[in-house]
Amino acid sequence: MAPMLAGCTPWPEEFVDRYWAAGHWRGNTLDNLLRGWALEYGPRTALVHGGTRVTYANLNRRVERMAAGFRLRGLRPGQRVVVQLPNVPEFVTTVFALMRTGALPVLCPVSHGAAEVSHVVRVAEAVGYVGPSTYRGFDHTAMAADIAAQGPFLRRVFTFEAPGESSPYGGFSTDPAGCHYFPLGSLDSPPGPTLAHRADQVALFLLSAAATGAPLLVPRTHDDYAYQARACAELVSLTGNDVYLAAPPAPLYLAFGCPGIVGTLSVGGTVVLVEDPEPAGCLAAIAREGVTLTSVTPDTARLWLDALPAAGADVSSLRLVQVGGAPLPRATAARMGSEWGCRPQQFFGMAEGPLTLTRPADPDESVLTTQGRPLSPDDEIRIVGADGEDVPDGEPGELLARGPSTPRGYYRAPGHNARAFTADGYFRTGELARRAPDGSLVLAGRVEG
Repeated sequence: MAPMLAGCTPWPEEFVDRYWAAGHWRGNTLDNLLRGWALEYGPRTALVHGGTRVTYANLNRRVERMAAGFRLRGLRPGQRVVVQLPNVPEFVTTVFALMRTGALPVLCPVSHGAAEVSHVVRVAEAVGYVGPSTYRGFDHTAMAADIAAQGPFLRRVFTFEAPGESSPYGGFSTDPAGCHYFPLGSLDSPPGPTLAHRADQVALFLLSAAATGAPLLVPRTHDDYAYQARACAELVSLTGNDVYLAAPPAPLYLAFGCPGIVGTLSVGGTVVLVEDPEPAGCLAAIAREGVTLTSVTPDTARLWLDALPAAGADVSSLRLVQVGGAPLPRATAARMGSEWGCRPQQFFGMAEGPLTLTRPADPDESVLTTQGRPLSPDDEIRIVGADGEDVPDGEPGELLARGPSTPRGYYRAPGHNARAFTADGYFRTGELARRAPDGSLVLAGRVEG
């Protein structure tokens, strides 16, 4: 295993060997996997956004040409680039194109403002930013210009403009701080030679939602992220006939890879991107595209259920709805079965990697009352008391986890890592949990203090 990116904590060699021997890690980068999917599923529809439809072959072609454009604009392997785009095809293209150049995308929800984005740029020492020109009244380009003026890192801003929009930084321009601005659509260059990257290196960064205050950066390798998406796809029996509705923000762990966008693409399915989880648009998209799988919070599920009679949408194509972020009320689960004709799948997950899910074949009681079992057979779970000792089954305690999709530390956060990880590599999730008789976990809120 090559040395990890400076500021990242590697898995110990014995665990690397274990995860390879088990077949979890397979040594293929996410951008190279996309090449294979394009060859296998070329004419199939990969992405849908409103009236826009992108085939697998065209997606890979766009990624290849955008990657060449990024290289011509000066991006180099190992450099970090903040990606703050809504659920549009350009988000998917940009993330894969950056990985293909060897640059490291930092996935940032479009809802984050100047304070969060500035912090992320400083921690990542990000040289690039990809975001909307403006979005829902907020001027992302002006924000990026302010951040560039404050520090030495940000020097390239790539602005995505929706049809009909224009930016004061349109075309190619440079501001007094020396930051260069490029329309994202201008990154369309003939591909150069293929660059080789290692799958045991960082592919992308997710932002932690577990920390209070400024977000922490979670480094995810090609190996660990590809495994998570593939295992999730297998768990829900995802096939090329499935259509996944990406209703949560695409930069979040769930929508991107649980199985989400990456898992759906891995089997030749179709990803439908919507920019808002509001009921009318999502229910219409489910009916129009024959959506079979989606992911929601309990509150969003209830809003969709309440809106369905007025919407009059046919949602009979749904076969599975993932519900997480909070325990699912029984009443909501019951309505999903009777009004949508599909079962929920409860889950608990974090950008840091721990992921538990109920299984499609689980008894109703488990699906209704638990957040399921760990994704991987090599996920190790402990539930401990305030003294750090394991509590008896059925008793509540803090959930600790380590496994093939749980990194061993945050990026450039040694002080926080000393508190958030045990000496033997378990991540302290900060979540209260207890183990049910069948081994499933029941989450009960955050640990106090």
